[in-house]
Amino acid sequence: MSFDTIAAVDLGSNSFRLQVARVVDDQIYPLDSLKDTVRLGAGLQADGSLDADTMKRALHCLKRFGERLRQLPPEAVRAVGTNTLRVAKNASSFMDEAQAALGVPIEIIAGREEARLIYLGASHSLPATREKRLVVDIGGGSTEFIIGSHYKPLKMESLFMGCVSYSLKYFPGGKITKSALQEATLAARSELEAIAGEFGPEEWQLAIGTSGTARSLSDILELNDLSPSGITAEGMEKLEQILLKAGSVSALQLNGLRQDRAPVLPGGFAIMRAVFAELGIQQMSITLGALRDGVLYDLIGRHHHKDMRDTTVTQFKRRYHVDVKQSQRVSELSRLLCQQLGGNRVDEHALQQLDWASKLHEIGLSVSHTAYHKHSAYILEHADMPGFSRPEQHRLSELALAHRGKLGKHEAMLNQPGLFREQVMALRLAVLFHRNRRDMEMPPVQLSQQGKQVNLKLAGDWLAEHPLTATALVQEAEVWRDVGVQLQVKD
Repeated sequence: MSFDTIAAVDLGSNSFRLQVARVVDDQIYPLDSLKDTVRLGAGLQADGSLDADTMKRALHCLKRFGERLRQLPPEAVRAVGTNTLRVAKNASSFMDEAQAALGVPIEIIAGREEARLIYLGASHSLPATREKRLVVDIGGGSTEFIIGSHYKPLKMESLFMGCVSYSLKYFPGGKITKSALQEATLAARSELEAIAGEFGPEEWQLAIGTSGTARSLSDILELNDLSPSGITAEGMEKLEQILLKAGSVSALQLNGLRQDRAPVLPGGFAIMRAVFAELGIQQMSITLGALRDGVLYDLIGRHHHKDMRDTTVTQFKRRYHVDVKQSQRVSELSRLLCQQLGGNRVDEHALQQLDWASKLHEIGLSVSHTAYHKHSAYILEHADMPGFSRPEQHRLSELALAHRGKLGKHEAMLNQPGLFREQVMALRLAVLFHRNRRDMEMPPVQLSQQGKQVNLKLAGDWLAEHPLTATALVQEAEVWRDVGVQLQVKD
C-alpha cells in the first residue's frame, strides 16, 4: 500500500516537529509543517522523571498535531521519540497519554537508529556525490555522528550530550562565564574521545551540520560577519568572545539568533566547539535535511517494499548463521496458525512481527545451544537493529524468549489485549511441528479459540503416525494449562 501524502512527527528533546509531505515518484514535496519548542529535556527532574508542567505542555502540542493528522491514515504517519523519551523514568506512562493525544503510535528509537534516520534525511538534501561525509546533529539531549557516502551510512554513533541538557547543567539562568564554557567544552570533549579515532578527519572529506543548533550557529556566524559560509573554526573563536563579553543569554545582541534558540545556545555552542576540536573540523556546511526528513523517506521505503527492517533481518540471519530453510518453514506455518487463531483481528503488522520473530528466533544458537532462546532474546533486545524501534525490538525479544520453555514469566503479557498470545502459540506450534528440521507434507491443520479454550485439529491419523510430535503436543498443552489456557488436540 502506498500513500500520496505522508507525515512525520519528531518528538525531540528541544522541539516537537510535524512535517506533512506529498509523495511523487519516491520524492518528497513538503506541504505543511508545525513546530513547538516544548523543551522536553528541560523537564527531566533529579529523579529522572518528566515533571507535570512539561508533560502538560507536550500533550497540548501533540493535540494540535493530532488535529492536523486526522485526515491521514495511521499507516501514512510515523512518529518517533528521541533521547528524553529514551531516558525518562516515567516515559511509558506518559506515552499512553501522548499517543492518545496524537492519535497515532509513537516509536521511541535508539540512538543509532536516530543517527541512521538523520543521515537518510541529510543525504537526500545533499548532492548525489560519492565522497565520505561526516554528518553531525546536535539535538536537545543527544548528539548523533554519522559517516556515510551517497545514501548509505557507514558509521553511526550517538552520544549523551545535547544543547538543552548542557545549557541547563553548565549555564543555569543563561549566565555565560569563561569557566562554565571551559567546563562544558571539556565535558563534551571527554565524551567525544571515545569516538574520535573512528570519526577523525582522515575518515571523511566533508563535514555537514544539521538540525537546530548547527543551523542557528551558521546563521549567527554568517549574519554577523563572523564566517563567510557555514560554521568555521575561526568564526567560532570570534563568537566565543562575543558570548563571554555579553555574560548572559539575555544580554546577547546577535543577528540571526531566534528567541526560541537563545536559551540553549551556550550548551549547543560548547558541544560544537568540542566537536570541531576533537574531530579536526575547520569548516562545516549546513543542510536542511534532518531526522523528520529521514523518517519520511524511511516511511516511503516501507510502503514500496524497501523496508530497512527486512534488510536488517536478512543481515542478522547471515551474521548469526541462521538455518534459512528452517526459519522459512517456521515462518510460513506460524503465519497460517496465527491467522486461524486470531481471525479478523490479525493485521499485516502482527504477521510481519511474527515473520521477523520466526526468522530470528534461533540466532542465540550462535552463542550456545543451551538456553539458546534466552540468548536470542538478549540479542534482539540489545543489538543495534536499523529500522526497528525499541518497542519493536522488545516485542521480537519477548517472542523469541517465549517460543520454548515455560510461559509463567509471560503470563501478564499473554493476558493483555492484543495478539501476543496468538503470536506466541503460533510460533511455538510451528517450531514444534518442524522439530525434525526437514521439509515434510503437513496435514490440514485447524486452530481455533473461544476465550481461553484453544482447539487444534489435525486431519486423518497423522498424530498416530508421528508419536514424537503427539507427545510434544501433550507436553505443550501442560505448559499452556499452567498459564490458564486450555489447548485441546484432536485428530
